[in-house]
Amino acid sequence: MRVGSTWQGEGAANVTFTFNGQRVTGRAGDTVASALLANDIRLVGRSFKYHRPRGILTAGSEEPNALVTVGNGPDRMPNIRATVQEIYEGLEVISQNHLGPLHRDLMAVNDLLHPFLGAGFYYKTFMWPRSFWERVYEPLIRRAAGLGALSGEAGGAPSEKAFAFCDVLVIGAGITGIMAALTAAEAGADVILAEDAMVAGGQTGPQDGQIGELGAAAWAQVWLDHLKSLPNVRIMLRTAVTGVYDDGSYGALERTGLHLAPDPDLPRETFWRIRARQAVLATGALERPIAFPANDRPGVMMTSAIATYAERFGVAPGRRIGFFVTNDHAHRTITALAGQQGFSRLTVIDPRPDAVVQGDYRLIAGAEVVGTRGRLGLSEVTIRRNGTEQRLDLDCLGVSGGWNPAVHLTCHLGARPVWDDARAMFVPAPAAVPGLHPAGSCNGTLSVAGCLREGHEAALRALAALGRKPRKIALPPASDDPGRGRALWAVAAAGRAWLDFANDVTTKDVKQAAAEGFASVEHMKRYTTQGMAPDQGKSSNIGALAILADATGRGIADTGTTTFRPPFVPVTLKAMGAGAEGKGFAPERFTTSHDASVARGAPLIEAGLWYRPSYFPAPGETTWQQACGREVAMVRNAVGIVDVSTLGKIEIMGRDAGAFLDFLYTNTFSTLPVGRVRYGLMLREDGHVMDDGTSARLGQDHFVMTTTTAAAGQVMAHMDFAAQALCPDLDVRFLSVTEQWAQFSIAGPLARTLLNGVLDAPIDDTAFPFMGCGTVRVHGIAARLFRISFSGERAYEIAVPARNGAALYRDLVARAEVLGGGAYGMEALNVLRLEKGFITHAEIHGRVTAFDIGMQGMLSAKKDFIGKAAAARPGLLAPARERLVGLKPIEAGGVLTAGARLFNQDDPHVARHDQGYVTSVGSSPTLGHMIALAFLRHGPDREGHEIMMVDALRGIRTKVEVVSPVFFDPEGGRARG
Repeated sequence: MRVGSTWQGEGAANVTFTFNGQRVTGRAGDTVASALLANDIRLVGRSFKYHRPRGILTAGSEEPNALVTVGNGPDRMPNIRATVQEIYEGLEVISQNHLGPLHRDLMAVNDLLHPFLGAGFYYKTFMWPRSFWERVYEPLIRRAAGLGALSGEAGGAPSEKAFAFCDVLVIGAGITGIMAALTAAEAGADVILAEDAMVAGGQTGPQDGQIGELGAAAWAQVWLDHLKSLPNVRIMLRTAVTGVYDDGSYGALERTGLHLAPDPDLPRETFWRIRARQAVLATGALERPIAFPANDRPGVMMTSAIATYAERFGVAPGRRIGFFVTNDHAHRTITALAGQQGFSRLTVIDPRPDAVVQGDYRLIAGAEVVGTRGRLGLSEVTIRRNGTEQRLDLDCLGVSGGWNPAVHLTCHLGARPVWDDARAMFVPAPAAVPGLHPAGSCNGTLSVAGCLREGHEAALRALAALGRKPRKIALPPASDDPGRGRALWAVAAAGRAWLDFANDVTTKDVKQAAAEGFASVEHMKRYTTQGMAPDQGKSSNIGALAILADATGRGIADTGTTTFRPPFVPVTLKAMGAGAEGKGFAPERFTTSHDASVARGAPLIEAGLWYRPSYFPAPGETTWQQACGREVAMVRNAVGIVDVSTLGKIEIMGRDAGAFLDFLYTNTFSTLPVGRVRYGLMLREDGHVMDDGTSARLGQDHFVMTTTTAAAGQVMAHMDFAAQALCPDLDVRFLSVTEQWAQFSIAGPLARTLLNGVLDAPIDDTAFPFMGCGTVRVHGIAARLFRISFSGERAYEIAVPARNGAALYRDLVARAEVLGGGAYGMEALNVLRLEKGFITHAEIHGRVTAFDIGMQGMLSAKKDFIGKAAAARPGLLAPARERLVGLKPIEAGGVLTAGARLFNQDDPHVARHDQGYVTSVGSSPTLGHMIALAFLRHGPDREGHEIMMVDALRGIRTKVEVVSPVFFDPEGGRARG
């Protein structure tokens, strides 16, 4: 019920929304949870397995029970926590996980069957008969899985992605975070203060007493107003930092428009990538439940949640309120509530015999709660004291078993929290995340003075790491007493005591898992589904592992915790993939020469996401084959220009850059002299070819790798994995610079003549021999020059900053036309490489090895590299494998097609007689007939043999001769000059 004003003030406007079609009136600033409680609506959903009635447990993002669906149509969002969703006029809210009305859920029959549905029942039940799995069991399980559902409609309000940079990121805007942000900001650091809630200040309230001359909440507001006035501070409310990643990278989810009516121009959520040089973790602590029989009824809540609803929203969650607590901090909270409107005649049950009353409330010391009543909402509590049971008439019970520091973000890079037996809590491991400094309650410090002190000290450490001198800030006086407490995980009494409210995991389930051999905390988690609900066990994991520790006879420290992984709060796929719709999903990538190519009438073809010219038609040409033949002849006899900017370009730097390339490539790069280029082959871990390309050494610790267009992203991901997981000790950094450089190939006998016309200083073969590289200047612009060839002719690739690409391309083409050449496209490029037997991803398609393409000699025996062991497996070196060959038709005019199959002449054309397949074909004007690359069983051993090429789809059968894959200039004299 409503007992006071909301945090917006007395004049807060009324807001109407619907819950399951029922009109509900709240006040501006309410969450769905606070508005429902203000209207005495306690039943908000059903649990996952047993469909038991569920109410509101918390007031924050850790809520396991109150998951609802909001909105409609394409803006419908399931599994939203009612405790963080703010209301707005016209909001539609629907409860989840029930069949029929919420109050009469037909699936509640599952609760009657609970003796048969204990931990791991699905592993034991769905085994027999085997034939039932696909037809009966799996469909039923899939239908039962999940909670809320999407509408299935496309579109809706957008989400957004954004990037931010700062010196110090402060995560959490309670008193600890405010002090840290103030200390860093006063030293001149750029500060981002991120807070998950819609208001800053944390859980400060009357229970926290005085800070200096002000109450804790007033002190927080004063300094928040000061921080807002500073130009170097950005306060981000409704923003949860969801994950910690390498090198000071943090993910954060901002609820940008979820508290407002849907607007097509306003993103619902924004997913931030934040790079922070240093960070302070001030995420506080989560109040710990106590497991006792029937502790899951609507009306059983956390004590801190009751205080938040009272102080922030002016709501009392019940009319007859009691508390079951084990610590002095909870007593201080209750003392602050006692006597307020709606909180008279409070009863406190404390299992500690020496508990002391601290305010105007009734204390029953040395007692425990052993049961509750009320199917759809709490109506009665049974307590036990000195062996005698007593019933209390309560409709709301606040629970507090102590506090669990929110250490999750300190574990995202692999660290495990450390058990502190004296404080009965897990605290962050020392230096768990480089550059992240835990402080305050998340560090296990529960006193107000301690939180202020640790926030200040954490900021000082961050400033020292940044080399900044802090300004002297006097810490205000405050209470330094954390209060006494007792760890009580579960009450020994008959009945089901709930740990994970969302997934219906009880203390019995955990004990059963241990008894059946699932004694590892990770095994117990999967056997019982403990902590696998949307809340990730924030309120239940520690209690569950304490029960497991007791069941296995181990200490909590030896039992350990489950693995905490990102995201800390649920993140929608739409937010994480913001912008990846339409062209955002498959953007059109254009080269700097795009406009010039279009102006010349070149048809464009897709190469990955890039658009490249297919050919450049000339007057009088009526087919693409005519243009292609002319362009090939132009390169063979004069000079041609082609834009190769789409090739992946990766800068690699560091003391161990050469060693890193040695590990990536099958051949050696650490011995490559500066100013030289080397061709390399890259394998996957399974020994198959992933990509080929070149790497140029521009300096002792500086390489530039070139990948194929198709595999640029794959190679970059492969390098990231290798650097982080396989050789993290190497001093190496790399970055994709594909977009930063425009690169053009100048190929043909007159290539050097043309090139010297644009270089500030002419070159010769001494300065730039075949496979040489270096820096040059083009019309006064710094450029890179590589003498490499994909055409078999003398060729150079020149790279300039992308902003100069369009101008240079036009200049090169104009000069080439004067010399009898010009621009050529992808069709001619393909024919030129086929004539030389150069492979592309048509050949290295993922199922071939270095042996298959005739490059087994590039597998170094002197060093290790990725895929080396797998590539040496006998099955990958068998002579009968399909290996690379060339094909040419026996008869003049014979047609070859890519994808056709190969057969011995006398064999039937059926699968069991298949001998191989064709990968690439082209019509060679140089040779006067079609040519192809193919993979053939015993390939190189069959050169000179005649076989049949069969394209059953097109009805083409051509007799072909097996030849070397290198059709033109096998000695390579033309390219070497």
